[in-house]
Parts: sequence; structure tokens; C-alpha cells
Amino acid sequence: MPNAGIVLATMTIGVLGYGVSLVMFVLALRGLGTARTGAYFSTAPFIGAAVALGLLGESTDPAFWLAASLMAWGVWLHLTEHHEHDHVHEPLAHRHMHIHDAHHQHQHAFEWDADTPHAHWHEHVVIVHKHPHFPDIHHRHAH
Repeated sequence: MPNAGIVLATMTIGVLGYGVSLVMFVLALRGLGTARTGAYFSTAPFIGAAVALGLLGESTDPAFWLAASLMAWGVWLHLTEHHEHDHVHEPLAHRHMHIHDAHHQHQHAFEWDADTPHAHWHEHVVIVHKHPHFPDIHHRHAH
């Protein structure tokens, strides 16, 4: 049996490398949607390779750099994509972290500061408006 230090280090790597990433993945699915989450999550092997290059002195070939560049370009496209058009927000009830913006106009049964992020069950009424946005938890509509 390995000594306690090795067991603790291995468990820490497992919690951070698998546990935290799984929680973040599920939260991203909820907030960003499946397509964006999948695109971002697919960059993990390249991040691991970059760490190996930096820490272990591993070597690469041109195909790696081509693939990494294409992956980075795809992530950049996702991060910078915003479009603007009239759209309808259907009624929705859910719980998530939010501030009171155009999408979150509701009353509270408790004291709150409108600029402070907070989470609670709340309902959205129908809203029709136009503003720059990308597909997120409040913008999953047809185009």
C-alpha cells in the first residue's frame, strides 16, 4: 500500500481533475447550453498538452500547432459571438445566480441590494425586446 502522502496527493488530483471539472461542466451545460459547453470542454486535451509542454518539456509537431490554432480560433468565435434582433422571452421559472437586469425584474420576500448577485427561485414574465446577446440560459430561441 502506498504511503499516506501519495494517497492524499492522488485523491487531491482526482477531486480537482475530475470532481471539480464535472461540476463545472454541469453548470456550464445549464448556463451556456450544450453546443458551447461541448466546444469549450473539448479544449481540455490541448490545455493538458500545454501543461505537459511547459512542465515536462515535451515536444510537438506542426499538426499539433495547427489543431491547437483551430481550436483556439473556435473558442474565440464562441466568446466574441453576439447578435442583436427582436426576440421573445417566454415565461420561465427557475433558480440561478443573477442581478436585476432587463431579464430579472421581480419582487423579493427578503431584503436585497439590486446590484448584488443573488440566487433564489424566481419567475420571468413574457418580454419582447432587442439587445446584443448570445445563446445563454435566457436566450435559447429560434432564429
